[in-house]
Amino acid sequence: MSLTLFLFIGLILIFFVTLNKRPLLNLLGEDNFLISKLKNAVWFQNYWLAGMFLFIMNAILFFSTALLIYILTYFLIPYVHLLVMILAVVASIFLWVILNQAWQGTRRNCLKMVAVGSSFYLILSLMLIYMLVTLEPSYPGDDTFMRAIGIVMGIVVTTVAFISCFIFTGFLNKKKLN
Repeated sequence: MSLTLFLFIGLILIFFVTLNKRPLLNLLGEDNFLISKLKNAVWFQNYWLAGMFLFIMNAILFFSTALLIYILTYFLIPYVHLLVMILAVVASIFLWVILNQAWQGTRRNCLKMVAVGSSFYLILSLMLIYMLVTLEPSYPGDDTFMRAIGIVMGIVVTTVAFISCFIFTGFLNKKKLN
């Protein structure tokens, strides 16, 4: 299976998960340990601090996944990197849902928190766009096509992560369906 097909299938799955996010909310429940800890934390009710927490958690998840994938390149185990990427997406979505459920402030402050926290992926997207625009061959006659394809895939992934983080953390309705 080509990486482009995997990326396309992943985008479609993220789209459907975003549309059907209610089961995720019901899966966590109101007595979740992390939700109750964050609800009781005084610092978490400040949207700047909560946004920086989200920013740092997004960075930790992203860079730990990148490090794990880099380490896996030294082993000849096929398709494990795809499993790592899927688990990273699932962990990110659950983190975003937990943060949404723990937030007790106003909707406006929640959106400010999300803007600060999800800006990690926006910054990555902008950096990748800059890399694509300034892409030059390393040596005369170097073909930059494959590097450009990788950068474009990175732009797609980070943009989808930005939008998904914004939706799951900022616009998830906290009411449960029975």
